[in-house]
Amino acid sequence: MKRTIKLAVAAAVALTSTAAFATNGDHLIGVGAKSRGMGGVGIGMSHGAESALSNPANITSVKGTEVSFGGTIFMPDVETNMGAGFSRSKADLSVIPAVSVASKLNDNFYIGVGMYGVAGMGTDYRQATGMQSNMNMVTNLQLMQFAVPMAYKVDGLSIGIAPVLQYGSLDINYDTNGTTNAGGESQTQGVAQDFGMGYNIGLSYETSGLTVGASYKSAITMEYAGQISKAMQQFGQTTYTNDKLEQPAEIGFGASYKIDGHTFAADYKRIKWSDAKGYEDFKWEDQNVYMLGYQYAQDSWALRAGYNYAKSPISEQSPNGAGSIGALRNVFNLLGFPAIVERHYTLGGTYEFSKTVSADLAYVYAPTVKNSYAYDLGNGASTITTNHGQDAVTAQVNFKF
Repeated sequence: MKRTIKLAVAAAVALTSTAAFATNGDHLIGVGAKSRGMGGVGIGMSHGAESALSNPANITSVKGTEVSFGGTIFMPDVETNMGAGFSRSKADLSVIPAVSVASKLNDNFYIGVGMYGVAGMGTDYRQATGMQSNMNMVTNLQLMQFAVPMAYKVDGLSIGIAPVLQYGSLDINYDTNGTTNAGGESQTQGVAQDFGMGYNIGLSYETSGLTVGASYKSAITMEYAGQISKAMQQFGQTTYTNDKLEQPAEIGFGASYKIDGHTFAADYKRIKWSDAKGYEDFKWEDQNVYMLGYQYAQDSWALRAGYNYAKSPISEQSPNGAGSIGALRNVFNLLGFPAIVERHYTLGGTYEFSKTVSADLAYVYAPTVKNSYAYDLGNGASTITTNHGQDAVTAQVNFKF
């Protein structure tokens, strides 16, 4: 078993180099196959070891030690038209890892550890041709979190906390091809990286099949030197010096009810984009995220379904003339960071091969959304249009001992 854990950790580290997309803004709707199969539900319902980031209090459902590792194959379908026809982003396949361990120390204390790909976004138009050529823009934001959840349980009440170390990288590249007044290739000079610290806290209470929970995630400030500031200054925004891109704070509540093998669950959370450094500069709005999940479980198997909805955090800004900050926000939001998907339909399941080994699968479908914004980068007013839809498959193996 120790060898299995070491291999899982090594796999997660190796996969962090891949680009990640996400769905509620730049966040995954859930971490782990069980949560993703139920629309991201996890605040008011425990999913064992994988509960560390959704609500650390919920790791108290493990009976001994539980190890889960797996990943998500993410398949976004993004295309953008800056006035001369659509070009499809080549950033259409990503692998996002998740590894978690939780253990019961005694009747009251529980502890765990985990590494998770939690968020990211990116597009790749380096092969685009024609007028504007989508500026041949290539963007890549990746976020990985390392957490150590700790929980205390007495009777039906559980309280948990998880210190979080976050690694992030950001790369913004483009070539204006002489079609704007910006002048040539971007001056961002490659990938920038940073580490940040934060925490998650949560509580849950269980009685007679009913579980209620609450959670809070702190904001985590990240700074990617020479990325956002240089990308904006090249378009004439000489006073723009902010390279911070803070992962926003979240607060959430949830409940689930289990009866005769059926579990009905609902979560709500608010993501505070409007208060997060960097995102507030691009006028991202707070998201209210609504999650519904259903599970039917028997002795050795379970089936799941879910729904997740959150209005897009980005919206059209007034261009206010050629090369204005409003025009740039519209271009960078829709071309480089198109967080416009809103609805997600999910299916999942579990099969137990033995008392110690089980496997989970989940599928998430986000229907295509179309947004069109006005912009003017110096060669006359025009419209940028982006279509964005998503498919994702998550697989996970669990060991209990």
